Amino acid sequence: MVTYTLDQLRGFVAVAEEGHFGRAADRLRMTQPPLSRQMQKLERAVGVPLLVRTAHGATPTHAGRAFLVEARRLLSQADAAVLMARRSAEGTSGTVRIAFTAMSALAVLGRWIAAAREHLPDVDLVLSEMVTRAQVDALMAGEIDVGLARGVARSDVLSARLVHAEPLVLAVPRGHPLTALGRTPRPADIAEHDIVTYAPVEARYFYELVITVFRDAGVVPRFVQQMAQVHSLLALVDAGLGVALVPRSAAVLRLPRLEFLDVAGPAPDLVEVHAVWRGTSDAPALRALLRLVGPDS
Repeated sequence: MVTYTLDQLRGFVAVAEEGHFGRAADRLRMTQPPLSRQMQKLERAVGVPLLVRTAHGATPTHAGRAFLVEARRLLSQADAAVLMARRSAEGTSGTVRIAFTAMSALAVLGRWIAAAREHLPDVDLVLSEMVTRAQVDALMAGEIDVGLARGVARSDVLSARLVHAEPLVLAVPRGHPLTALGRTPRPADIAEHDIVTYAPVEARYFYELVITVFRDAGVVPRFVQQMAQVHSLLALVDAGLGVALVPRSAAVLRLPRLEFLDVAGPAPDLVEVHAVWRGTSDAPALRALLRLVGPDS
């Protein structure tokens, strides 16, 4: 097996390019005798003469010219490896696996992607749509690095940070009586009409949120349908089956007969999205992304 060092390769490239041991030594900030010994050791390791020494300098042999091409390539790869290692340690390169819910994609994901493209262009984002429960399972199994989820509390294993908060708004079909109320509707006004809401298991976070809004207002809602996904719920509202409380970010999902109204009463930051990750994760790219994308402003 041929054994040589990167210093020997750098020395050979310098001598070949300068054509002179003295100038090559100056370029490498060393004296000439150690450089000469390096070249002798390199030639012994390779097994063929690489340089022709003359009274005026040195030039590569035919084998040396072929070796010069590969020596430059190897040095370039070595420098690239060092750079990649440093970037990886700093979090400016690598991969971050992000899971998101359908609604967090509307509220947060675009901002994360734009920030990563601008500030972390060498970090690859691998994106997966998952409901919150599946995100927690995937985090515990090490299948994703971070999730954009709702209703996940911090624990001994999982860390969480609020990254977005928004109000609930009311989705109504065009021409619905609540659009002609003359004021911002309250939960008591909404409770007088058929309401399309969320499935208690598949969409537990939103289901409990809506239940809390009406309970705090002291009214009993009239639920007529339950859906697992916000876009399905909006389709039913558009079809005239009732009204629905949805996150404000859902208002971008425009359907032909759909209107959105503000709601008086509930807190303006009621709907939350958290970034969730394993607290023991030491992935530099994940840490760099989390530093970059702080709470929504």
